[in-house]
Amino acid sequence: MFEVLTKGFRSARARLSGKQVITETAIDEALRDIRVSLLEADVALHVVNAFLAQVKEKAIGEVVQVKAKKDGRKVEITPAEHFVKLCNDELVALMGAGERGIEFEPGGRPTAVMMVGLHGTGKTTTSAKLAGLLKEQKHKVMLVAADVYRPAAIDQLKILGQKLGIPVFSQPGVQPPELCVNAMAQAAAEKRDVVIFDTAGRLAIDEPLMQELSEIKGRTKPRNIFLVVDAMIGQDAVRMASEFDRRLDLTGVVMTKMDGDARGGAALSVRAVTGKPITFVGMGEDLSKIEPFRPEGVASRILGFGDVVGLVKDFEKVVDEEKAEADAIKILKGDFNLYQFLDQIRAIQKMGSLRDTLEKLPFFHDMVPEGAAVDEKVLGRIEAMINSMTPEERKSPEIIDDRRAKRIARGSGRKPAEVKDLIHRFETMREVMKRVGRQPSLLGRLPGFKEALDLAKSRGEDVSDLMPSDADQRGSWGGYGVRRLSPAEKERRRKKEKAAKKQRQKGRKKR
Repeated sequence: MFEVLTKGFRSARARLSGKQVITETAIDEALRDIRVSLLEADVALHVVNAFLAQVKEKAIGEVVQVKAKKDGRKVEITPAEHFVKLCNDELVALMGAGERGIEFEPGGRPTAVMMVGLHGTGKTTTSAKLAGLLKEQKHKVMLVAADVYRPAAIDQLKILGQKLGIPVFSQPGVQPPELCVNAMAQAAAEKRDVVIFDTAGRLAIDEPLMQELSEIKGRTKPRNIFLVVDAMIGQDAVRMASEFDRRLDLTGVVMTKMDGDARGGAALSVRAVTGKPITFVGMGEDLSKIEPFRPEGVASRILGFGDVVGLVKDFEKVVDEEKAEADAIKILKGDFNLYQFLDQIRAIQKMGSLRDTLEKLPFFHDMVPEGAAVDEKVLGRIEAMINSMTPEERKSPEIIDDRRAKRIARGSGRKPAEVKDLIHRFETMREVMKRVGRQPSLLGRLPGFKEALDLAKSRGEDVSDLMPSDADQRGSWGGYGVRRLSPAEKERRRKKEKAAKKQRQKGRKKR
C-alpha cells in the first residue's frame, strides 16, 4: 500500500541523512523526489504544490540539532529527522487530523446514514461492513435496501445482513424516497438507533440519480451522507467526490480497496479538494475489514515507518489479551513450541491481508525488496504442515527427522524439504526471541524502529513501554543500537557543531 509515495519520501530522507543543516539546495533536491512520487501517485497538482510549499517554508534554515528535555532525558533530533516530522505533520493536516466519524442524533432518535456512490465502488458491501462495525459498538442497526433498480442489490444486502445478524428493511414496488421514510418510522418503532440507506448507483453521475438522492435527503434529513469511492481510481475519485458534494453536501467519504492501492493519490487529495474528510476505509473483502480512517497511521506508512498503533488495534480484535501476555513471556524465555506458533499464525490470518499486516511494521519497507510479492497462501501451507504433526512433534520439533518429515509432508501435501525448512526457521526464530528476552535493547536495532519511536514522540505519544531501560543500556551500545561516543568524539562533534552555527549566522547576516 502506498508504495509509490513511500519511494519518494524514503529517497528524500536519504538525501538529507547526515547533513548538518537543511539548506535551500538540499531541501529542493529532497522535495523534487517527493514531487515526482506525489504526481506518480495521482495526487492533484495544486495539492502537490501546496504541500511542497508548506514543507519548504518550515524546513529551510533549521538548526543542526533540535535539543529538548523530556522526562529528564535529553532528546536530539537531526535535520533529516526534523524534515520527516514536518512531512508527517503536513500529511496529517492534508488528510484531516482529528476529524469525526459518524454523528448521532440526540435523545436516542434514529440516526440516518445515507450511503451514495456509483456502480462498482462496493457501496452495498460497505453499507453492510459499516453496519457490522456499529453493531460491535453496541448500536442497534437497520439496513435499508434502497437500490430498487439493480436486480441483485436487495438480495445481496439481505444475505449480508443475515450473516451479520442485522435486519434489512425492504418494500417491493415502493420508490426509494418513500421507502427510506418508512424505514425511519420502522426503526423508531423498534427503537433502533442507526439506519443505513444503501441507495442506488449509476455507471456515471446523471440527473435522475441526483434528483432521487436529493429527494431522499430532503425527506429523511440524514445526519450523515457518505460517498463510497474506489481508492484505486485516483483523481477520478476526487472528481466524483466534488460532484456529489456539490449536489448533496457530503459529510464524509468512505474509501474502498485501500489495501490494494499502491498509489494513494485519492487519499491525499479528497479532503484537500472537497473539504470533506475520509471517515472510513475498506481494507479487504471480509465483512470485518472496515476501520475508521486514521490520518496519523496513513502518514506514518507513507513515510515508511509502518503503523504500529494500527497493528496493535488489529491484534486486539483477534487475540485474547491474557493469553497473548502469557505467550509473550514464553516466547522471550525461549519456551516456545509449535502450538504457540500455530496460534500466532491463526491470529495473523484473522487480521486479513498478510501484506497489509507486514506493512504496518516499522521496518517492513527496509526488510523486503521493492516490488517483492507477499505469498498470501504461505500461512495456510505452514498451518497444514503443523496440523500434520503429532502432539509430541509440535511440543518438541527438534525430534523431527527425515522419516517424520516425509510423513508430515504426505499428510500436508507439501515436500519434505518444506517441512525441514519450516523447522529450521522456527528454531532460528525461537533462538532470536530468546536473545531478545535476554537483551531487550536488540529491539531497538531493527531498521526503522528508532525513527518510528521518534515520530511517535514528536506527536506527544507515550512510548515509554517501548523505550529501553537504563539497565538495558549497559555496554558500548545504547538501547537504540547507536554506539556511544567517547569523550574525544563528543568534543570533535561539539566543535563541528559550533563551526556550523557560526557559518549559518554569517549566512543570515548576508541575507
